Amino acid sequence: MRITTAVIPLAAAISMLAIQTAAAQKAAPSANPATPAATPAPPPPAPATSACANPNALGVSRVVAINTTGGPGFGFEHFKQLDFLRDKEVVLTFDDGPWPVNTPAVIKALDEECTKAIFFPIGKHATWHPEILKSVAAHGHTIGSHTWSHANLNNKKLTDDQRKAEIEKGISAVKWALGYSPAPFIRFPALQHPPSMVTYMGERNIAMWSCDVDSFDFKARNARKIVETVMNKLDKTGKGIILMHDFQKHTGEALPELLKRLKAGGYKVVEVKAKTKLESIAQYDEEVVKGLKQPVVNSRPLSSVVETISQ
Repeated sequence: MRITTAVIPLAAAISMLAIQTAAAQKAAPSANPATPAATPAPPPPAPATSACANPNALGVSRVVAINTTGGPGFGFEHFKQLDFLRDKEVVLTFDDGPWPVNTPAVIKALDEECTKAIFFPIGKHATWHPEILKSVAAHGHTIGSHTWSHANLNNKKLTDDQRKAEIEKGISAVKWALGYSPAPFIRFPALQHPPSMVTYMGERNIAMWSCDVDSFDFKARNARKIVETVMNKLDKTGKGIILMHDFQKHTGEALPELLKRLKAGGYKVVEVKAKTKLESIAQYDEEVVKGLKQPVVNSRPLSSVVETISQ
């Protein structure tokens, strides 16, 4: 495997961003508490399968590693400075999971095409279904965060401290569910980017993800509509970061056909990783644990609980 490194300049106020690209075989799976130091990311969990059983799979065309220093933004819907995708390249992204049935359906479709995505889970959902989020990681996908409760951070009733708590508690919840910190990637709910939180993400060295192609799967009445929406938009843009939701039933239903259409259309999937891991903040780690519904241990002796009345 030949590895190349490309350096892309940012605006003067943001640090330089290095994007490393690694060619991958097409069908292979391949107290200010706000500034904890970045440390090297641990290796991701091994995918469930080491070889692709589908010789005609969409696969992964290349892998990029993002240096999140300074909080770079991606997706032309909101951020115009960085465009690392080549013509006919896409990044698959999924918001709002993990969720029973729907998230496993998305994972299955991705596995069948031996390709990878970025998942942005809601913190609450992660605490409700940690086993599903662990499965996402075990299949080799990148996991970021999507706040604690999916609150609109542009809501004027929220203070900046409350916005930060939404972000940080979401990160801590994903960390609790996985057993380790997520990638320093975030997508703001409803793609609402308050300027103060954009600045805060820069301080925290967390990359922000908008999109180039919105599937509007949450509005679609059926799977066919999702496929048509994505492909029609891609035919105009020629490439892009695709926004979908593994929370939505129709998305899992649409994904097998969508991936086949991407392959037929000559599109290639880029897998995205982070160069460093994200350090959560202890205060919010503790809040997540305190809020979990832990089983109550009954200390009564057996004889006071169970009595034989007939034998």
